[in-house]
Amino acid sequence: MTVQPFSPDSDLTLDEAMDELVSAEDFLEFFGVPFDQDVVHVNRLHIMQRYHDYLSKAGDLDEHDDQARYAVFQKLLARAYLDFVESDALTEKVFKVFRMHEPQKTFVSIDQLLS
Repeated sequence: MTVQPFSPDSDLTLDEAMDELVSAEDFLEFFGVPFDQDVVHVNRLHIMQRYHDYLSKAGDLDEHDDQARYAVFQKLLARAYLDFVESDALTEKVFKVFRMHEPQKTFVSIDQLLS
């Protein structure tokens, strides 16, 4: 699928245009983020999950116009992609499975120790 970057002159709204995107490559092309296919091939799920995490932290963007939202989405996707250019999935630990064997922190109060 060949995806063109979003244009405010399009007949579609940003949300409508995004509904057509089906792969990490589609998102990267749509938002005009240059990418290395090898990086995406290995990390596509991690990139998209990190992008989702960044969007969740960005808060409600629905009140902004399409151009402003596009700029934020583009910046966050580029940031998510670069996380995996500069690092790797094991280091970034996007998914819970990568955090399962980390030391667990448990708080024990002095009262619990004395009883």
